[in-house]
Amino acid sequence: MLSYRHSFHAGNFADVFKHAVLVQLIRALRRKDKPFCVLDTHAGSGCYDLHAAPAHKTGEFQGGIGRLWDQPGLSQELQTYLDIVRTLNGDGRLRWYPGSPRISRALLRAADRLLLTELHATDHPLLRAEFAGDRQVDVHHGDGYAALKAFVPPRERRGLVLLDPSYEQKDEYQHLLAAVSLLHRRWPGGVVAIWYPILGRASSEHFHKQLQALGVAALLCAELGLYPYDVTLGMRGCGMLIVNPPWQLDETLGRLLPELLRWLKVNGSGQTRLEWLIRE
Repeated sequence: MLSYRHSFHAGNFADVFKHAVLVQLIRALRRKDKPFCVLDTHAGSGCYDLHAAPAHKTGEFQGGIGRLWDQPGLSQELQTYLDIVRTLNGDGRLRWYPGSPRISRALLRAADRLLLTELHATDHPLLRAEFAGDRQVDVHHGDGYAALKAFVPPRERRGLVLLDPSYEQKDEYQHLLAAVSLLHRRWPGGVVAIWYPILGRASSEHFHKQLQALGVAALLCAELGLYPYDVTLGMRGCGMLIVNPPWQLDETLGRLLPELLRWLKVNGSGQTRLEWLIRE
C-alpha cells in the first residue's frame, strides 16, 4: 500500500523514544574496537523539515523533540541523542529532525558501515540524495525484508538490524516474525531491534509471545506509554524489542525510560516497562 509518510510524524514522542534507544544500542557496539554494520530496513527519507506542511499539519513534534529542545540538565544518554539533533540545526532553532539513518550515521566510526533500504518511490530518492558521496553508507531501493537475505550476515559479523516498518499492513507482525526467524538462523549473534506501536495491549502482547517461541537467546522489552492502554483510539505508546541486547543495555534503559517519561508525559500520566522476556 505504501501510503504512510513519516514526514507527518517526524520528531514525535515515538521518534524520541526510538532514537534515544537506538543511540544507546550503537554506543554499546562502539565499546569494542572491531567494526560493525547497521542495517536499517525501513529507512525513510533520512531527514525531515519540521517547518514543512506535513509536520505543521499534525504538530506532533511539539509533544516530542519540542519538549526536550531547550531543557537543561538532561542525562548523558539523552543529551547524546539531543546533540545529534542539534547538529542539524546550527542556528539553535529547531527545524530539521534526523531519521534513524542520520542518527546511526552520526555514531559510526571510520571502519563502520550503514546499509539502508527504502521501498517508497518518493522517499528513496530523498534518502539517496541525503547520503550522496558517503562511502560508509549504502542506499538501496527495495523491500527491507527481502534485503535481509542479501545482506545478512554482514562481513563484519558484528552489528545491528533495525526493523521499523510503518505497520500499515495487517500482516506486519507476521513479516517481522519471519524476519527475526531468518536472522536467528543466519546471524544468531546479531543484535535486532524491533520498534512497534502500542494501539492496545492485545496485538503487541501476542507478538511478544510469538517472538519468545522462536528460540532466540535473549529478548529485552522496553516500552514508553503516554496514554491509557485500555483506550484503543490512536497510538497509546510504543516499544522496542531487542534480540541479543548488548551488555548492560538494561541498566542504561532503566535510567533512560523514566527520564523520557518525565519529559514527555501528558497530564501527569504515563508508564514505562523494562522486562526481560528471555534472559540468556
